[in-house]
Amino acid sequence: MKTSSGLAEVGVLLAAFVLLWFAPSFAGDYGLQIAFRVLIYLTLAESWNLLAGSTGLVSLGTSCFVGLGAYVAFGLMNAFDVPLPLGLACCAVAGGALAALVSPALFRLRGLYFTVGTLALAELLRLIMVNVSAFGGASGIFLQKDPPPLPVLFHYALVVALIASLAITACARSRISVILRAVRDDEDAAAQMGVRPYRTKLGAFILSSALVAIAGGVQATKLGAIEPYGMFGLQWSIDVLSMVIIGGVGLRLGPLVGALFVVALGEALADYPEAHVAIAGVILIVLIRFAPRGVVGFVENLAPFTQKKRVAA
Repeated sequence: MKTSSGLAEVGVLLAAFVLLWFAPSFAGDYGLQIAFRVLIYLTLAESWNLLAGSTGLVSLGTSCFVGLGAYVAFGLMNAFDVPLPLGLACCAVAGGALAALVSPALFRLRGLYFTVGTLALAELLRLIMVNVSAFGGASGIFLQKDPPPLPVLFHYALVVALIASLAITACARSRISVILRAVRDDEDAAAQMGVRPYRTKLGAFILSSALVAIAGGVQATKLGAIEPYGMFGLQWSIDVLSMVIIGGVGLRLGPLVGALFVVALGEALADYPEAHVAIAGVILIVLIRFAPRGVVGFVENLAPFTQKKRVAA
């Protein structure tokens, strides 16, 4: 990263990491539970924003790689007693490998067809896990050893979120961001200018899928038991999409703001699940209609008017 803004952003990320590392010493179990969820969602939202916001690949396959990471982590820990850090590294490899394997077929599709293709991929993996007894079938798999305590899992989630944020920052604050936006805006024109759209999309897809798979492995370890309907459920994809739209698609702070907003709304309406779905839907509709760049974009648009009023005063 060559710009001073990129270095400043890295400095902020590292400072936040150091501060949050000591959160278990002063935050209770409830606070750690909420923080853990925010960090997992942040990782997923950062990854999805790289695909959709920067590269133009709108995916509904987040649940595919969440579930893959969960099953890879459990399979390795149960069968070979692999330590969790090594298991999470294998999750990343599995996520990236699956993305590379399916990309020749998926990248033949554009726009809505790509979106439907990723959704079909997630459903395919779910059906495989349900119908193959070696993967536990519909009843799923239990972790044979006790999962680490919550403070330890919080640290894992924090490290994963930091890795995701640093990786996305590297993409956003370097020449890579220009290449990604060129492919997003017009693949054919980018190819005429010497950009290789397939390699660009493949790199973004592999990175995003690897990060999502790691987050899935951490989430599964916390649960201690997994089953196909939960880990490969469409709700993962919908939640992540909602977060980025609320925060701001393609904006650097969009995933963080969206993750905080969605988790806070869910906690505030935990006793009213029907109202939660309805209110979240209304918020999405209002934002898409009146603030298509999300909360972060709306605030950025207000900033010039606020400065003008201050100068006039």
